[in-house]
Amino acid sequence: MAPQNDPAKDIARKLRVNPEWFLVGELDGRVVATCMAGHEGHRGWINYLAVSPAHRRRGLAKRIMAEAERLLRAAGCPKINLQIRSSNADVIAFYESIGFKTDDIVSLGKRLEADAGDGCSLSGGQ
Repeated sequence: MAPQNDPAKDIARKLRVNPEWFLVGELDGRVVATCMAGHEGHRGWINYLAVSPAHRRRGLAKRIMAEAERLLRAAGCPKINLQIRSSNADVIAFYESIGFKTDDIVSLGKRLEADAGDGCSLSGGQ
């Protein structure tokens, strides 16, 4: 099983950095879509784009991504990056349908803080 981040910790982290770029779609007072956009001055990033299963295939992901792109363009961002597990074909197809293309790169990561349940240990060889 692939390591997972703790969403509560990730939300708290996002609320400390550009909280206005934490997009939340609501319907009848319930959260039905989310997207975290970020920009470090060189590239924009998209994280946690999600739509409630009961509300999928209604254009919500496209709408929230359009708003994320609008915010990033307004900030002078020249390119958006995102990471998707290679096994997630449906999500890859969605992003391709809105103009994203696969970059010929290798994505590397290094944990600086362990999240509960992510299988990461700070004491030892990980």
